[in-house]
Amino acid sequence: MCLIAIVYINDIYNITGSENNGMNIIISNSSDKPIYEQITSQIKQMIISGDLQPGDQLPSMRMLAKELRISVITTKRAYEDLERDGFIYTIVGKGSFVADKNMEFVREEQLRIVEEHLSKAVEGAKAGGISLEELQDIIRMIYEEE
Repeated sequence: MCLIAIVYINDIYNITGSENNGMNIIISNSSDKPIYEQITSQIKQMIISGDLQPGDQLPSMRMLAKELRISVITTKRAYEDLERDGFIYTIVGKGSFVADKNMEFVREEQLRIVEEHLSKAVEGAKAGGISLEELQDIIRMIYEEE
């Protein structure tokens, strides 16, 4: 089970779990992204990166809602989205757990995230008058640095 502590700093709720999974969720009230999406995207990233392992138990919807000071409906929506996307599964009366990774789905999710970031980069490049060739050179340099 994931134990949780909460810190409130400048409109950001920081939920840090202890035990094995080291769950850390940051919720910003000033973000354009709805709170359930903030929760969903951060838990997905923790699963994809391996911070959360298959079988790890997530905090209950009620506990997470209480610690974040949000509605249980919001955490329910986040957990439903995670379950629908195959990242978690729920056992009635026991809780929600990280599902075994479907590597094809994980790759698709990573590609979606990269496309989202690249779309913003292309938008910025166009606004700044940067050509496609220059943008490709920048991406190549960054990719080869890492």
